[in-house]
Amino acid sequence: MDAYLARQPIFDKTKNIYAYELLFRGGMDNFMPAVDGDHASSKLLSSTFYTIGLEAITSGKKAFINFTQKLIEQKIPLVFPHEITVVEILENVLPTREIIQAVHEIKEKGYLLALDDFVFLPELMPLIEMADIIKIDFRLTPKDEILKLLDEFKKSDIHVLFLAEKIETNEEFKDAVEMGFSYFQGYFFCKPEIIKGREISTSQITLLQIMAEVSNEKFDFTKAESLIERDINLSFKLLKYINSAYFKGKREISKIKDAILMLGADELRRFISLIAMSQLNSSKPDALIFTSAFRAKFCDLVAHHVAGGGDYGSEFFTVGMFSLIDAILDQTMGKIMEQLPLSPVIKDALIKKKGKAGDYLHLCEKYELADWAGVSDISARLGINDDELPDIYLEACRWSSEIV
Repeated sequence: MDAYLARQPIFDKTKNIYAYELLFRGGMDNFMPAVDGDHASSKLLSSTFYTIGLEAITSGKKAFINFTQKLIEQKIPLVFPHEITVVEILENVLPTREIIQAVHEIKEKGYLLALDDFVFLPELMPLIEMADIIKIDFRLTPKDEILKLLDEFKKSDIHVLFLAEKIETNEEFKDAVEMGFSYFQGYFFCKPEIIKGREISTSQITLLQIMAEVSNEKFDFTKAESLIERDINLSFKLLKYINSAYFKGKREISKIKDAILMLGADELRRFISLIAMSQLNSSKPDALIFTSAFRAKFCDLVAHHVAGGGDYGSEFFTVGMFSLIDAILDQTMGKIMEQLPLSPVIKDALIKKKGKAGDYLHLCEKYELADWAGVSDISARLGINDDELPDIYLEACRWSSEIV
């Protein structure tokens, strides 16, 4: 059974990515019983840590990983690198003598500890006193209870930071900041903050038009070399990208022409799109450009897999890349699409989630949320082999980390 893994970003108060929580499931077959926590975490250990590497999945950020009662008693967290691992203790872990001793040893080894789905109980005090982070479900816990809990901790001698889970809107993020939370988990960053009267600037429209132009199959790549050579920043980024670990070239590429030839038309088109997107994203959370790049590559890889490596065009990559443009520009997707010369296929996918490209994007979004049942339903409808998806997901993570 292949290991299924999704990562969800955790932000600080400035909306910078602090860490990723790794969400795991061991299979997609609806006829199989749910994988128990011990099995899931053990499979995560063997597959992700030894085979893939945590840093490749988290882009070097910290990794929050859930550990069950049994795995903590066995001190399994000690196998993970303490520099980036946050040991997340599930809410159903009982504070037995064995658990307290194991957690104490884990803490002494330099690991950060987080208590998941926290509800205060007196018997949890030994774990609370060792915890670095306490996670609170922002949706399920009433606001007055949260405020009371945070106030009681402020009055105590226990120094701990609080993480708000399931923050889904920018308004909830602002409320959580005001309440005293330090970290925030959820997809609020994907939502546009639409302000009446705000317009897209001329410079933004120019960048959008560049992205739309290079997504066209008839884009004249003979002009690409002179375009890149005139822009020092673009030239530097292209050479850095072509010499990155992702390509693993045997020799260093130092000429723009050689880099273009090595990339090829499709990869160069994607590279220019990403550079334009990053400039659009300058005042927004980095997670938006990371997620846009990830979605672009995921949709591209799924399309390639379904087409069997045939001619599947660049539309799927473009759909993923533009999927968060509304959050970046704080405009409705419909209004943005009105101003761009994109194909009807791309516009229908982005606005209405229609067509094959829309299905691939929807599949990607379900995977991001670790909605395994939703992933299974969509992949079955599209005739995609579930066993291929973990490799596609991890490759998209690796590619987006390298190019961004």
